[in-house]
Amino acid sequence: MKRLVYIMVAVMAIMTSCHKTQPIQNILSQAILIDSTLDAIANTDYLQHVDSLRGELDEKLNVAIGVIPEDMKAYRPESPLLNWSADALYDMAVQVTGDSIDFAVVNIGGIRCDWPAGTLTWRMVYELMPFDNMLVVLSMKGEDVEDLCNAMAEQQGQGISRTIRMGIEDDEAENITIKGIPLDEEAIYYVATSDYLSTGMDGMTALTKALEKKETNRKIRDLYIEYATQQQIITDSMDGRTYIID
Repeated sequence: MKRLVYIMVAVMAIMTSCHKTQPIQNILSQAILIDSTLDAIANTDYLQHVDSLRGELDEKLNVAIGVIPEDMKAYRPESPLLNWSADALYDMAVQVTGDSIDFAVVNIGGIRCDWPAGTLTWRMVYELMPFDNMLVVLSMKGEDVEDLCNAMAEQQGQGISRTIRMGIEDDEAENITIKGIPLDEEAIYYVATSDYLSTGMDGMTALTKALEKKETNRKIRDLYIEYATQQQIITDSMDGRTYIID
C-alpha cells in the first residue's frame, strides 16, 4: 500500500540576540511516497534480525500445550471458558502464593477470544489474554465481598471460581456461599484477581476497599499457560456457580 508522509520545515531567520525569538517566516512541505522504491535504502541487517526473531516467536507460539475436547466460549452468567479462566486463576494463586485463597474473580471483558476444539497453543492463550495483567491477592471484609457480588450481579455475571456461588435476582446477588458456607459480612476473605480489576475497573469498585493487596509479579497469561500445561485436557463445566433466579 502506498502512503504519503509530509515533512514540514519551519524556516526561521537567525537572530543575533539571544533574548528574543524570531517568528516563523515560512513553512515548506514535501510529500514522500512510501512504496517499494524505498527498498533500495532499507537496512537489510535490521530486517534480517527482525525476520529471525519473528521466526523464533512463531515457533514458540505454535507449541502445543494441551487439547480442547469441545469448543469453549465465554458468555454470561457463566460459561465453560469463563469458568476455566477463573478456576485457573484460583488454582494458580494457591500454587504461587501457598496461601489459602477463598475465590477468584476475572472479568469477561478481559477474555478476548473463544477456543475451538482441538490443540491449544501458546498463541491461543496470548489471544485469550493479550494483556500483561498481574495476579494479586486481596484481603477483603465480607461486607465488601457482598458489594462485589452485587456489582457482578448487576452486570449479569462475571468470571468466578468454583469456590463461590451466587444467584442473581433483580440485578442483585442472592444466596452467596464461599466454599459451601454462607457469606459472613464480618469475616475476612482472600480474593485472587488481576491488578487491573483491583483498581476498581469494570464496575468492581468494591475491590478497591481491600484491607491489603499482595503483589505476586506473575502475569496471568503465563499462569494460564502453566495451568493448561499441567491440565493437558482443557475443559470446565457449567456447574451453576452463577445462576439466574426466575
